[in-house]
Amino acid sequence: MSKKKFSHFDDLGNPSMVDINQKKENKRIAIAFGKVSMKPETLQLILDYKIKKGDVLQVANLAGIMAAKKTDNLIPLCHSLPISYIKIDFQINKNESCIEITAEASLIGRTGVEMESLTAISVSALTIYDMCKSVDKSMTISSIKLKHKSGGKSGVFNA
Repeated sequence: MSKKKFSHFDDLGNPSMVDINQKKENKRIAIAFGKVSMKPETLQLILDYKIKKGDVLQVANLAGIMAAKKTDNLIPLCHSLPISYIKIDFQINKNESCIEITAEASLIGRTGVEMESLTAISVSALTIYDMCKSVDKSMTISSIKLKHKSGGKSGVFNA
């Protein structure tokens, strides 16, 4: 029985970055999603700008953008990418007492930006938690997932 070859390991079994030099450059887009659930009172404090640490959504937005740009420093074997666009959107869902986060990243390049959009979601959500933990330690971060990807030879993906 032959041993399966993993893309992020060399012939000797050592971790290695995938060589993307032969790939064609094209526009690549990735959209990710996640949410932070909390007590209704916590959500209202955020909406009323009454969290002592400041404007939660503005800080979470900046944190997510900064994180997307540093993904290669956080995830082993990720390529350093010249992201040309990252946008983070926050939707308030009062019925479920949560903040839904969407991040879209794009570039013209040889590899996709899925990890960058997922990292933006993760750090935005963690920032919301950090800024609000003094009033609600029961918050949960969930549903982090890739919703869309396009560009590259694997084609379009939609969740």
